[in-house]
Amino acid sequence: MTKILVTGANGQLGSEINKISGQFSGLEFCFTDVAELDITNPEKVAEFLSGFKPDFLVNCAAYTNVDKAETDVATATLLNATAVGILAEQSAKTGCKMIHVSTDYVFDGNGPRPYREDDRVDPQSAYGRTKLEGELLCRKFNPESLIIRTSWLYSAFGNNFVKTMVRLGNERSELGVIADQIGTPTNAADLASAILTIISSVKSGEKAFVAGIYHYSNEGVASWYDFTKAIFDIAEINCFVKPIATEDYPSPVQRPPYSVMNKSKIKLIFGLRIPYWRDSLTEYFQKK
Repeated sequence: MTKILVTGANGQLGSEINKISGQFSGLEFCFTDVAELDITNPEKVAEFLSGFKPDFLVNCAAYTNVDKAETDVATATLLNATAVGILAEQSAKTGCKMIHVSTDYVFDGNGPRPYREDDRVDPQSAYGRTKLEGELLCRKFNPESLIIRTSWLYSAFGNNFVKTMVRLGNERSELGVIADQIGTPTNAADLASAILTIISSVKSGEKAFVAGIYHYSNEGVASWYDFTKAIFDIAEINCFVKPIATEDYPSPVQRPPYSVMNKSKIKLIFGLRIPYWRDSLTEYFQKK
């Protein structure tokens, strides 16, 4: 039986992994959040790992409030960087492979084409900087790790853009949404399935565990405006969506104007088929 420890289990991705965990035979899961395991405490992490003895550690824990991170850098650093280093170092000591989830915000968003894993990183926000620091600590302390960068994550669990737009669309007759920031929405259920598919294929010997950085988002490209239009269309919400520019929406954070990611590497190495973003959005509403 292959043992998997999931941290940050109450968040969007952790909850989605929990939801589908029963579909993968031969895997034993332990789901933890802050109440069960303090990932900022090296002694507690070491004790937990020595007790459960996982083969894989999937770290879904993160400080994800992008705006608040600008003024709460200490907490964002603790969760997005320091804790990742602790998990990486302690898991490496037990021979445990680590899968850590990162973000498109490590890029400045000024690239001319979809970002590859080896493209230059230059985060423009506290959130992006702390997530990049986490990536570096992960690779430093546990070379047997996968770092999966994702973007525009939404889920049936937790708070996210889709849920916010549904609420606002039902409250208002008109909504202004940014049309000049381009990326790709990602259904957390798809990413959860991809992570467990990778683990299963490694466990069975079908695929090799090739450590390194990978990109995963749904296929296709959209602006926040396009995304909102699709949400309202699929959910049959009667609200006029007005396209606006980034400069018309004051924010303490400089978000990447373009953060589409190239996913060729993860598809090639692990044989993944990635759904188109609008198809996954449709499925999200069908399952609600």
